[in-house]
Amino acid sequence: MERNNKRTRDESGVDRALFQFINDDPNKEYAFSSERGSSVSEICRETGDNRDCVQLQMNAKRLFEAMQDQGFFCALPSDPNRTYMKCRPLPK
Repeated sequence: MERNNKRTRDESGVDRALFQFINDDPNKEYAFSSERGSSVSEICRETGDNRDCVQLQMNAKRLFEAMQDQGFFCALPSDPNRTYMKCRPLPK
């Protein structure tokens, strides 16, 4: 059974919210997406039968940069019909 947990954060503390979400499980793969031109993005991780997500007041470009700052490599999937970004933790 898949459960979708969403949390919404406002602009203040958005970097902290991302940091806390990532630090809950820093070795997982993350995926994020955003509508073109939107200032809101959703980032998710799979945890067993669940999918945990958080919506952030952060555009996709800024979220991409923030994930790199957190030590992740982010790229588009090889399927051109997919528009989300996948982020994997870099080896330490």
